[in-house]
Amino acid sequence: MKKILIINGHPNKDSFCNSIAEAYKKGAIASGNEVEILNIRELKFDINLELGYTSVVKLEADLILAQEKITWANHIVIIHPVWWGSVPALLKGFIDKVFTPGFAFKYRKNSPLWDKLLKGKSGDLIYTCDTPIWLYKYFFRAPSVNQIKKRTMQFSGISPVRVIGIAPIRNSTEEFRVNWLKKIEKMASK
Repeated sequence: MKKILIINGHPNKDSFCNSIAEAYKKGAIASGNEVEILNIRELKFDINLELGYTSVVKLEADLILAQEKITWANHIVIIHPVWWGSVPALLKGFIDKVFTPGFAFKYRKNSPLWDKLLKGKSGDLIYTCDTPIWLYKYFFRAPSVNQIKKRTMQFSGISPVRVIGIAPIRNSTEEFRVNWLKKIEKMASK
């Protein structure tokens, strides 16, 4: 049995990302896993990391709870839309404030290397976009995938990370969306 945390990074509760999170949860629970959904849009926090990491930032209560849920989970799922080639500001602000030095990683003294403090966890990254996947991946080089998979999840020790891109969403049919939700549910049950 896995302990799965689904982090939904879409600011709109009526988004397709929300449906993806629910489908993933349904499939994972059907396989006997314990599942929590963390909808970032419901959290109360300032997305601006004003001083960067030059000083220790006091986290808001909702972000402390988010760190506790990340610690609890052994499988992390991040779901987000691609906006301007990247993630929504809300998700970026969440990552900046939650995946902090001392929690997600720790730099080694007098070394360019770091310790991955979330080692031992696996993950899934599911993103939606309007650009066809082949174009986003090969022409634009999938910047949000590099940012979330490589520079956040794997940087912190979450590995392996499976990546699923769903596109194009704009002008997609109901059948397209329903078929993807079935695929996500089935994938989560494995």
